[in-house]
Amino acid sequence: MADLAGILKELRQERTKLDQAIEVIGNLVGRDGTGHKTRGSRPKRTLSVVARRKIAAAQRARWAKVRQIRAKKAA
Repeated sequence: MADLAGILKELRQERTKLDQAIEVIGNLVGRDGTGHKTRGSRPKRTLSVVARRKIAAAQRARWAKVRQIRAKKAA
């Protein structure tokens, strides 16, 4: 029969190498050990007042269109 203790030792060494490789690749991708993304070094992006107003106006227009379609269906 094969030397099971030796095989077990080799498998543990291989697992250690794989764990290290996974950790290195995870760090390169920007994830921690749990699979959650880590916060990058870039600062949070903020929108200008003009951009927020533009987005709000576009959303109001979309909702107005939805209400118009609903009113036509109800009539």
